Amino acid sequence: MPKKILFFLIFLIAINASFFQTAIAAEKDSIKTVTLAVKNMTCRMCPITIRKSLEKVDGVISASADLDSKTATVSFDSRKTNIDALIAATTNAGYPSTLKR
Repeated sequence: MPKKILFFLIFLIAINASFFQTAIAAEKDSIKTVTLAVKNMTCRMCPITIRKSLEKVDGVISASADLDSKTATVSFDSRKTNIDALIAATTNAGYPSTLKR
């Protein structure tokens, strides 16, 4: 009987390890980073407003905006949001943007 229990425990551990590796890989694949070209940035407050508008989008992990290059860089979970939602966030804040290629 103890050998069966030991085998069962090893089996459960192996299944859990495989599950967590798969989950971690899926999460890593869903993290995307994009750069947006942002219009209407004219002052030092603009990047702050853009960053805050992007950070309100569910799924955004980090956001930054740069006045000199007139861009915003956003890391997000693609299972929770998409590029269109990011563009909508900046546009609704008064800063229309497009995906920078």
